[in-house]
Amino acid sequence: MNQETVQQGVHLTFYCHLRAKHDGMLLSEWLLEKAKEHGLGGGSVFRAIAGFGRHGVLHEEQFFELSDDLPVKIEFLLREDQADLLLQLVRVADVDATYARWPASFAVLSKH
Repeated sequence: MNQETVQQGVHLTFYCHLRAKHDGMLLSEWLLEKAKEHGLGGGSVFRAIAGFGRHGVLHEEQFFELSDDLPVKIEFLLREDQADLLLQLVRVADVDATYARWPASFAVLSKH
């Protein structure tokens, strides 16, 4: 029988547009790279098919023409201290993005 170790932490999600850049990189890639450089938990990027943000502009995928400025979210499951570190890196770098943070319980399921 496998033993799971459930951790308490943070679900940290950043929201931006697909083409958003920071330091010459796509913002989604920049966030993933910063997390990886600092040994933080894994992250994932998800692209929306439609959405609007704080400026009220609707972006959506069209049948014949795919929008290149669709909303994306970049998610991380982190310990509290890791989330604090990543947010501090983002603040110091003066990144323009919206984020949400809420408590999370997580574990790794494995056959080993």
